[in-house]
Amino acid sequence: MDRLHEHLCSHHPALTIFYPLAVTRYDHVFITSDIRFSRAISEPLRLRTASPGSTARQSRLRQLLTLSALSVVFTTAGFFIAAAPAFATAISLMSLPTDAESLAAFKTTDEKTAAIDQHINNHPLSQKLRANPEFTESRPHLRMPPNVRQHSLTSGTLLGPNRIPVPPLAFAREGDEFVSITYLGTDLCGHVGIVHGGMLATMVDEGLARCCFAALPNRIGVTASLTINYRSPAKAGSYVVLKAKTTKVEGRKAWVEGRIETLGEGEEPGKVLVEATGLFVEPKYAANLAKIVN
Repeated sequence: MDRLHEHLCSHHPALTIFYPLAVTRYDHVFITSDIRFSRAISEPLRLRTASPGSTARQSRLRQLLTLSALSVVFTTAGFFIAAAPAFATAISLMSLPTDAESLAAFKTTDEKTAAIDQHINNHPLSQKLRANPEFTESRPHLRMPPNVRQHSLTSGTLLGPNRIPVPPLAFAREGDEFVSITYLGTDLCGHVGIVHGGMLATMVDEGLARCCFAALPNRIGVTASLTINYRSPAKAGSYVVLKAKTTKVEGRKAWVEGRIETLGEGEEPGKVLVEATGLFVEPKYAANLAKIVN
């Protein structure tokens, strides 16, 4: 730059005045351009290069978002897994078998069971009630869905060989009268050869309740009181018939009386084993439950 200055000034003296100014302006432009160029190059690098503290914060944020997403996924999955049995039960309760379907649902598995079923079906009392159009025939325990039945005392635990091998055959007149024929096996005893009194109480409780359900506003009730009088021992390995009648209904309350007798042969009356009276009340939640069950 100095040699250029000497050469120009020696040949063009006038430039001695203007050259310093030109060089100064040139240098200013060069330096300014250099600074701008340097900034243009370094600026993206500063944008791409985060400080260590910023990187740590971003890392913690990503971890928090990941954990939150996993929590939502596993919580949702756990809910559906836990709720699956309830969903299945609710769905099955929405499509209960009809009375006719419950009759066809039972299939005998051996000669003894077939003989018991045939005796109940062909008994004169069954034929008489079957011929009466006011009564509806069914096997109530088989109207319960299998996934619910397995947890039921009367529809699950007590049904089977040597207990109640054939589901009871029932005849009902809407909310007014209920008749059920049952064979009680040899594995239901208290004293040897005698059916346990608790078994008979269970039968009475359920039978009287079924008698009045249709008379209640939402067809559902629970036992408020039950009075039982035992009249005679019930022999194991015998046929019995439960007879119940609704005597009074007031709003959500129904009173029922009934008895268990031996199943007489032909026109022969049966022997009274148990007499009972009961009060059944429809719970307040019945309206919601009825929407599912009915």
